[in-house]
Amino acid sequence: MSVPIGSTPVASCGAGLSHWQVPATDTLPSFPAIVLYPSTIATGTANIGPYTFAATLDAPVAPGRHPLCVISHGGGGSHLLYRSIASHLAERGWVVVCPEHPFDNRNDRSRVNTDEAARDRPRHLVHTIDALLEHDAWGTHVDASRIGMAGHSMGGFAALALAGGQPWSMQRVPLDTVADARIGAAVLLAPAIEWFSTPGALDSVRIPLLTMVGEHDPVTPAERVQHVLRALPPTVPSTIEVVPGAGHFAFITPFPAEMRRPDFPPSVDPPGFDREAFHERLPSRIAQFLDETVLSSR
Repeated sequence: MSVPIGSTPVASCGAGLSHWQVPATDTLPSFPAIVLYPSTIATGTANIGPYTFAATLDAPVAPGRHPLCVISHGGGGSHLLYRSIASHLAERGWVVVCPEHPFDNRNDRSRVNTDEAARDRPRHLVHTIDALLEHDAWGTHVDASRIGMAGHSMGGFAALALAGGQPWSMQRVPLDTVADARIGAAVLLAPAIEWFSTPGALDSVRIPLLTMVGEHDPVTPAERVQHVLRALPPTVPSTIEVVPGAGHFAFITPFPAEMRRPDFPPSVDPPGFDREAFHERLPSRIAQFLDETVLSSR
């Protein structure tokens, strides 16, 4: 399914999924990613480890050029954790790439919650976009003029940095990060916000933002996120939504039943919060925002 510029996607025939290895550069290692995309065949299921995706492995790609969404995972997390969001966007006509950040993932936590991770994460994402657009196959299916971004926790940090935010280190000096003017809008899910608390840190942000935070999030408290984002320029379209009852990990697709246990915090929610029900609504809310910003503005 090809979506004309300026239009809103409709449901495609289905979602496909492919594994991809983002190539190394002189300064960055190679790292894995998954790509979900609109397909010409009906959505099936694909299993990666314990996770089941609503997608068909290596299904044919729907013809045409499609908008691109990059999803960045949280610190020490995984590129496999945002399945509900990625599959929904693919079925609506988006190509979605989910990279695993080097040195800041479930298998290698050597830079979790460090200035080095904050400095490098935006570079990983810019390189992922560049490599995808230059790829012999994917480059023919992605519209470089329509790119959106979503990120959770440290992924939300990276999205805000790519949007033009200037993070400051723990030693209160500016971090040498990069922005990406190709990104038309960003979704910040419980973003790691403290790197942007210095006055002027958000002065260069220009794109629409949708920020979603949990009411009961002790990691990135809603009040703190709201306070820091008040410094955005008044011309920036910014919406902040507090999710009733949610904690920090509510934005991760519900884990398989066998992985849910009290000593695994990402699988645990505050009492009374229904993550399954929330994920019946969350993907369409994100898709609606990206459709209305990235597509309508191009």
